[in-house]
Amino acid sequence: MVTTEARRIAETATDPELPMLTLVDLGVLRDVQVTDADTAVVTITPTYSGCPAIAEIRADLHRRLTAAGYRHVEVRTALHPPWSSDWITERGRAKLAEHGISPPDAAPEQPPGPVPLTLEPPRTARACPRCGDRRTERLSAFGATACRSLWRCRSCSEPFEHVKEI
Repeated sequence: MVTTEARRIAETATDPELPMLTLVDLGVLRDVQVTDADTAVVTITPTYSGCPAIAEIRADLHRRLTAAGYRHVEVRTALHPPWSSDWITERGRAKLAEHGISPPDAAPEQPPGPVPLTLEPPRTARACPRCGDRRTERLSAFGATACRSLWRCRSCSEPFEHVKEI
């Protein structure tokens, strides 16, 4: 089998916490190589270094590629450069909104050197993924996972999650 076939298979894997997104949509799948006829090496970058979904992502990639005939599957983790919410594709952002989850805005620019500590909550209003109104309020800094926050629309009163900018 060739690298393109292994990549096509890896591209079908979805995120266990956001199953409407493939690893490509989320920007987590970095590289797929076939080193010999029955060995595939996949490189992924987790959304953050402590992401609990990474074990399931690895297992899913291993299952998919093994089922396709690769006897040896290695899933590598690359932490540099670190994942950014900017890596979510336009298709991925559209899928999030279709499923009632507010996609992230552009990630903030980080200057080189120490990161300044700010204790103020973000002031940015999020557009409601259901009605589009920006009259929203943050209910919790954390949603179902650490990379999401919980919001409510003041117009349609519907709660929604927002994928944080990283």
